[in-house]
Amino acid sequence: MKRSAFAMPTGIYLDGNSLGVMPHAAQARVQGRLDQWRRQAALGWDDWFHLAEALSPSIARLVGALPGEVIATGSITANLHALLSTLYRPEGTRRVIVATALDFPTDLYALQAWAERGGGTLRLVPSRDGQTLHQGDLHAALEPDVALALFPTVLYRSGQRLDVAGLTAAGHAAGALVGWDAAHSIGAMPHDFHAVGADFAVWCHYKYVNAGPGAPGGLYLHERWHDRAPGLYLHERWHDRAPGLPGRACHDKGNQFEMTPVYRKATGAGAYQMGTPSILALAALEGALSVFDGLELNEVRTRSLALTDHLIALADRHLPEMTVVTPRPHAERGGHVSLLHPQARSLSAALRALGVVPDYREPDILRLAPVALYTTEGEVAEVVRLLRTLLDSGQHLRQGAADGPVT
Repeated sequence: MKRSAFAMPTGIYLDGNSLGVMPHAAQARVQGRLDQWRRQAALGWDDWFHLAEALSPSIARLVGALPGEVIATGSITANLHALLSTLYRPEGTRRVIVATALDFPTDLYALQAWAERGGGTLRLVPSRDGQTLHQGDLHAALEPDVALALFPTVLYRSGQRLDVAGLTAAGHAAGALVGWDAAHSIGAMPHDFHAVGADFAVWCHYKYVNAGPGAPGGLYLHERWHDRAPGLYLHERWHDRAPGLPGRACHDKGNQFEMTPVYRKATGAGAYQMGTPSILALAALEGALSVFDGLELNEVRTRSLALTDHLIALADRHLPEMTVVTPRPHAERGGHVSLLHPQARSLSAALRALGVVPDYREPDILRLAPVALYTTEGEVAEVVRLLRTLLDSGQHLRQGAADGPVT
């Protein structure tokens, strides 16, 4: 769709669900900010001071939110801690936090810490097959003792997509707050967090948004939590929450430099930042977001589904030894395809030696992400052909090459 907008690496790149490739615009924006720093030094803050907030409208479009409900800041884990410190309010018997056994582990680390701090427990919804989650099990976990639930929009291992609207409504009906980790969906499909009433969400910008390694993360907080407003509260006990982890960047920018010892909350999601943002990192995000200008997210999703359909069909036909664990229905599929095979690690390493960059997950999952913005059908077919060749020859078993880190 926009392949020319990217500096494509040599070979075939199918690891955009871990780290997206570099947009030319990201490189240009970083260079521009470097030049500005060189010319202006501290005077550059006249322009940089509101940069994170200036990016909010573009980010809000990607997650289906109001501009004031999102901010580029921190990382997934830091933002999750900031939001949990604000929203998790255990009371009486309502102390449980719900997540799933297939969540990204670092989310669980943060959830466990806050559950223990609040005298509660972390309830993990189990998987029946070790790869995917059953809708009924997710709903059944939302019992009256649940204070808060966090779910992934798309499971990182299998690529299963969860029902954001349905689970958010079910959680609210049970009196719980519901949040989402959108790391494996933002930039690959439309979202509607505000419309469905999701309470909060976190994500990174370095996967399908292509903002670079260690790019600033993002957070969303529904407007009902920002300031008291009639008609926004589903339960009387819900009310606006002051940031649980206040810091320099979450102070009202109108008087931040008065250095008053009294905290004055910033407006909207900007109040849930903490430290001073990295301007160079925000510059790369500026450029990455510009690639989405003029793109309809429904078109991105249609292209993504066509590529993963193509990959699944080819795997079914040519790779019978490998099991596609990603759900087939479009409504239940994210942007990548996961193939199960006992030699997945060595197959991943052998593909890298052949100029293909896939992704491996312990102990037996090969993840392939044909990204809508830059992957071609021909590249998908070539990777399946190479996998068939490796399986036939056994070359992957002889190489013993090490795979790279996973994210």
